[in-house]
Amino acid sequence: MKFKFLFLLLVLLCFSNCKEEKFKLTKIEGKQIPITDSLELDPTFDAVIKPYRDRLQEDMNLVLSYAPETYSKADGDFNTAIGNLMADIVYEQSKDVFKSRTSNDIDGVLLNHGGIRSIISKGNITTKTAFEIMPFENSIIVVALKGKQIDSMMHYLARAKRAHPIQGFKLSIDKDYNIVKALVKGKAIDTAKTYYVATNDYLVNGGDNMNFFARNEGEYPLDYKIRNALIDYFKKTDTINPIIDDRFIQVK
Repeated sequence: MKFKFLFLLLVLLCFSNCKEEKFKLTKIEGKQIPITDSLELDPTFDAVIKPYRDRLQEDMNLVLSYAPETYSKADGDFNTAIGNLMADIVYEQSKDVFKSRTSNDIDGVLLNHGGIRSIISKGNITTKTAFEIMPFENSIIVVALKGKQIDSMMHYLARAKRAHPIQGFKLSIDKDYNIVKALVKGKAIDTAKTYYVATNDYLVNGGDNMNFFARNEGEYPLDYKIRNALIDYFKKTDTINPIIDDRFIQVK
């Protein structure tokens, strides 16, 4: 016991006499490493990825359809040919799927102007074109909305003063952006009726402040990306023919 006591005493004395060593930062050094195209290619690594790169380029450059003109989302104030095309494609590619799953019809489509990320250039439309227009992973979802929420949607569009792509709806506003006429499939909005609107998951979650989607009667994800809908449509369409029409206009 005496030896144990002496050992503990020596340890305590050692700790009490030891001084903590302190370190102080005195200098920071760094150097710039430029990124240039002079980096040598590793032939071994390149040989591994080459088959995948070649296949990807082949798929992306595959011609799917043809555009007789160049189409841009800047071509119109309230509706554009490219926006109308996207809304029409979402409707065309979704309606049968939704009908088979729910026995209901899609009444209209609403997308967002900012979701169109590129023009469609005159000439061949390829898989790459679809990725340029829609680089995001947004998926199509159908939302059940009462007529009151459809009315809120129309007022949102009138206030937004942008060419948000729509299909199935007709909206006319005056010079002060007041609603003159708002229709769903050619008929006045019935506030008691439930309508089915195809859109994307970004907007359902409140994107672009489209909060009217939150007060819905049900959501029906189709597990179908908008980009894939574009690709599928282009594959079956020899030549696209989008136009600016009267689905959303301002009357003078």
